[in-house]
Amino acid sequence: MTGRRIAFLAALVIALALVGVWLGRMIQPTPHHSGAELHALMHDGLQLDDAQERALAVLERDFAAKRAALEARLKADNTRLAEAIAAEHQYGPRVSAAVDATHMAMGELQKATLEHVFAMRAILRPEQQARFDAAIGESLAQTGK
Repeated sequence: MTGRRIAFLAALVIALALVGVWLGRMIQPTPHHSGAELHALMHDGLQLDDAQERALAVLERDFAAKRAALEARLKADNTRLAEAIAAEHQYGPRVSAAVDATHMAMGELQKATLEHVFAMRAILRPEQQARFDAAIGESLAQTGK
């Protein structure tokens, strides 16, 4: 096989792997919301006092940085998964390791998100917490449908 043919086949496999990843993301159901409802509730629906607003600003700043780092890690892990698929053409050791790394990053992002949600809840007064809890419960029930 010529070098040109090998390069063409390698490019084709990489393209097909990327299409597969893209299709998987298109087929996977999307969550009910992106967190916008909770953000709106915190800022507009709970009548936060000035101290709560300041505490919330710090929480949001810190979480935004943590989320960006975890999302970058997840993106890099997905790239490694695509590369492993292109290299192995089967569910081999590189693909398996890349899947495990991707799952680990997704889990860490989910845990960080939950820690952020509980940190936001902690700055609320009891009557605000009740409304917050109801919104969280409703949101999770919606995403499960």
